[in-house]
Amino acid sequence: MPVEGGSAGGGGGVRRAKQKRKSHSLSIRRTNSTEQERPGMHRDILDAQDSKLPMSVRSNLLDLFGQIEREFENLYIENIELRREIDTLNDRLSADGQTVEGGDLTKGALKTKASHSTSQLSQKLKTTYKASTSKIVSSFKATTTRAVCQLLREYVGHRDGIWDVSVSRTAPVVLGTASADHSAMLWSIETGKCLLKYVGHAGSVNSIKFHPTEQMALTASGDQTAHIWRYMVQLPTAAPVPEVSAPCDEEVDFSDKDEVEGDPDGPSECPALRLASATLRSHQGVVICADWLVGGKQAVTASWDRAANLYDVETSELVHSLTGHDQELTHCCTHPTQRLVVTSSRDTTFRLWDFRDPSIHSVNVFQGHTDTVTSAVFTMSDNVVSGSDDRTVKVWDLKNMRSPIATIRTDSAVNRISVSVGQRLIALPHDNRQVRLFDMAGVRLARLPRSNRQGHRRMVCCTAWSEDNPSCNLFTCGFDRQAIGWNINIPALLQEK
Repeated sequence: MPVEGGSAGGGGGVRRAKQKRKSHSLSIRRTNSTEQERPGMHRDILDAQDSKLPMSVRSNLLDLFGQIEREFENLYIENIELRREIDTLNDRLSADGQTVEGGDLTKGALKTKASHSTSQLSQKLKTTYKASTSKIVSSFKATTTRAVCQLLREYVGHRDGIWDVSVSRTAPVVLGTASADHSAMLWSIETGKCLLKYVGHAGSVNSIKFHPTEQMALTASGDQTAHIWRYMVQLPTAAPVPEVSAPCDEEVDFSDKDEVEGDPDGPSECPALRLASATLRSHQGVVICADWLVGGKQAVTASWDRAANLYDVETSELVHSLTGHDQELTHCCTHPTQRLVVTSSRDTTFRLWDFRDPSIHSVNVFQGHTDTVTSAVFTMSDNVVSGSDDRTVKVWDLKNMRSPIATIRTDSAVNRISVSVGQRLIALPHDNRQVRLFDMAGVRLARLPRSNRQGHRRMVCCTAWSEDNPSCNLFTCGFDRQAIGWNINIPALLQEK
């Protein structure tokens, strides 16, 4: 992770950077350790010193070879059991043939039965083999999709890394970014022009969320507060969209010395807003994230003081303090249609808070990861998707949270994920500058292209879907100080796999 980016707290500039670097270093050691445990023949082939394969490709091949070996090991064991059954059946037939003399009819029936059983067993073995090999082949197909990912717009102007990106829910639809440079910006999605710059915080702005029905934004900051501020913007005339597209999974690494070109002092002619409509206070540490509850009358904040707080928006009064996490919180998210809140923490857990019954405020704790849970988000259905520094993303069913219904394993720590409403796609931002797309079943669909002309050059911090937008339907942001708008076209047949 780049050290030059500001910390989430806005004061100790290297705390978050050191944490991410340490996590990334640990993940590298775990990757090396995991590769040493792979089957010997595959390790020798792929871990050769003169291998020209990128680490991500090698890791993916190792996983696929491991799947192949496990599938054929299961087939081998089942084949042995089937042979034992056939031998037992043959022994019984031999014994019956000796005791029945002249019983050609019975003997023939027994032979027919044996032949029929053997045929059934053979068909079972073929079916199992076909299903297993089809599964392995589909794994290869899922990683070689030619889905089209088109970079439409770059939003450049922040002077430090961008922690969060969000899209407004009311007209006019605008893009919001929260940055370590102590500011939040609103952008025209079509032109990439800055419409408004909020500079009311005294620390890093760590998250931004838009009110569900009004032109209001909620920002969380390292100054230990969350601000609610109103905005009025006028969209400029749309500029023509450049025809720059590439198939997903294209990659050419950048040098770490590359920088995004642009005005170091920020976008020109961007009006500034300094006063908040309301300030939410009560935390004793960095406020890392904030979100609106359904209806927009209450807001929840998550802090490094290990607590999440629920506020009344109209009065700015604290309604509930949600305590129980053992370490700093990293994220909070609200359900789009129900009074549910999920908080994630460095203590490797995420918690589900239920406010649907006004008289009972229940909480459930879920231990699904082995490292910091960087984010947990709801879907429109009854699912929660969690991402972690342990390089996994897990999909959970709210009706049965005992174990995940899908697990996605990656080669880098995962930051703030997002799930599309209609297509049910998960966008994963990584420490290693990649952005990958998966479906809810855990099947990889695409990787956003990275080349000399497009893509992020530093850690990608957050993703946000905007399916109602006719042009950009996915936004990403990172510590290269820019946000990017993408048009993602996933073929329907590919999503059904």
